[in-house]
Amino acid sequence: MKAVIFDCDGVLVDSEPLSEAAWTEGLARFGYRVADGDFGFCLGRNRRDIHAFFVTKHPLPGFDEFSAVIDEVIRPRLEAELRAFPDAVDTVQELALNGIPLAVASSSQRSDLDVKLDRAGLRRYFDVTIAGDEVAAGKPAPDLYLGAAAALGLAPSVCLAVEDSPAGADAADAAGMRVVTVGRDGRLVGGRPSVDRLDAGLIMTWLGLR
Repeated sequence: MKAVIFDCDGVLVDSEPLSEAAWTEGLARFGYRVADGDFGFCLGRNRRDIHAFFVTKHPLPGFDEFSAVIDEVIRPRLEAELRAFPDAVDTVQELALNGIPLAVASSSQRSDLDVKLDRAGLRRYFDVTIAGDEVAAGKPAPDLYLGAAAALGLAPSVCLAVEDSPAGADAADAAGMRVVTVGRDGRLVGGRPSVDRLDAGLIMTWLGLR
């Protein structure tokens, strides 16, 4: 049995612009103006690590207090504006119809991840979903991917990870998985060869099922 484990943000849903807007607003409340390049580090990382990054740049409240502010500003954006990538929806549905076990390993908080998957209409297709606040160490550590494989009852070596960030790709590599990277704007992800859209047939070929 082989499986596919997806990142969520930037792979399944177009949430990264919403997250950046929310962090920009949240940081501004405490007097920090986001600089060019700040979000390059943040791509693919969990909220606690992003908070720690910005603490090095500007005095901020502790994580719990600051996280509550991010919840306040991001939730209305997710509920009103979040959209799934159409190719991702088609791909997930086709893979599920072919009986391939599917999981999500996301740096998002559990509360945000559930909203994203529900808004995209995708949650029912996944056998396992693991969020960034449910593991000891976030990407690029392998914890999320190892946890997803374990919950599927499969060895990491038979899992294909689909990622859009260098941190996420490094996490899947560290877990011992094959990695496919998606650069929707045509970019390479961490210098890796990348596709610009998802396609179920191509994923099944990579899995050796076609």
